[in-house]
Amino acid sequence: MNTAYYIVGVVTALWIGFSAYSIIAKQAFVVDPLRDYGVPESWWNLLGLAKGAGALGLVVGFFIPAIGIAAAIGLILYFSGAVITILRARSYKTLPFPLLYMGPAIATLALQLAA
Repeated sequence: MNTAYYIVGVVTALWIGFSAYSIIAKQAFVVDPLRDYGVPESWWNLLGLAKGAGALGLVVGFFIPAIGIAAAIGLILYFSGAVITILRARSYKTLPFPLLYMGPAIATLALQLAA
């Protein structure tokens, strides 16, 4: 179980970390939908930093479990907010994307709690 936790945790942290980089670097595939959803540009760096902090927290959680648990819960809440934002914008075609990030965050949390 521990091996699965470490593998899933690292992959999740890398994936969400890349997403954080993408929003901070204002990659079109990330920021174009944000414009469509009506997310103010002034929020983008903060959103990227929140993702980055969550990804870093997952890795720190290998050594300090409470940080990893808090990071996973924070990421789940972050992506839940993204789902709500997408639903409010009625952009149903992009709904799977935050769910694809939320799933590994949930798996990481579950595996950490089981370890």
